[in-house]
Amino acid sequence: MQTILGSGGAIGTDLARSLSTYTDQIRLVSRHPVQVNPSDTLHPADVNDPAQINRAVEGSEVCYITVGFEYNTRVWQQKWPVFMRNAIDACIAHGTKLVFFDNVYAIGKDHVHHITENSPISPCSKKGAVRAIVDRMILEAVDKGTLDAMIVRAPDFFGPVKKQNSLLMNVVYDNLAKGKVAQWFCNADVIHTMGYSPDLAKGTAMLGNTPDAFNQIWNLPVDMDSLNGRAWISLFANEMQKSEKVQVVPVWAIRLMGLFVPVLREMPEMMYQFDRPYLFDCSKFLSRFDFKPTTNIDAVKLTVAALSQGS
Repeated sequence: MQTILGSGGAIGTDLARSLSTYTDQIRLVSRHPVQVNPSDTLHPADVNDPAQINRAVEGSEVCYITVGFEYNTRVWQQKWPVFMRNAIDACIAHGTKLVFFDNVYAIGKDHVHHITENSPISPCSKKGAVRAIVDRMILEAVDKGTLDAMIVRAPDFFGPVKKQNSLLMNVVYDNLAKGKVAQWFCNADVIHTMGYSPDLAKGTAMLGNTPDAFNQIWNLPVDMDSLNGRAWISLFANEMQKSEKVQVVPVWAIRLMGLFVPVLREMPEMMYQFDRPYLFDCSKFLSRFDFKPTTNIDAVKLTVAALSQGS
């Protein structure tokens, strides 16, 4: 049995599809789990309850964590460390391997210009400090030999399942779809790597089913031909037959926009990811596995086509 804690989001949904390549015993865990594959087992649970986490993990060979708490600093500070402690304890109790789908928030502004598995945990934001806490909890359990686990990291991402709080989708796709000018933050002329959610999910499934990949950090597969903000907007604009015009939004304006767009309310502290080059390096993964990431242009084409069909 392979279990997904937090199965309802974009990554959890794509991960369930990808895991079907390896097993027909997949347990989907969330408040209201929805079947993805015909043989999926649905396990309703509140991941804030340690007893329910324990029952959800029991009998699992591998547990994937794709939980997405509300994008709010206070919520993260309250919920993430408690949840991760409970998840780790449950995995240890049941001899279950843990795979944590993580972002790169724990890596601070001096290191985002080239993000590798060896980039230091060096948070420079409140949200990053929370991710650093949970990352260290996992790594400490691994170091003690009590847990087999891995941290798999992804950059900002987008994809055809438009459930995630994706900045690219919020300020580029949504604006273009409404006939508005696409927006970018701080500096549209610096590289900003984006991941394609189906590829990130496939990479996670591959790693979770590779025994010797555990007890390491992995950057998930992305198109290494990184683009800057203007180029990302151009790809979407051309595919949607919209204007390529770009409105670059400074931090003070983001604070104002946050009054109307909740996800943007939490973004000012993260703007160090947009005012300088942000390059995500997945060379380790591509050297280890026979996998060719979807090109950026094809990822945009697939995303726009799926959303235009109401997928």
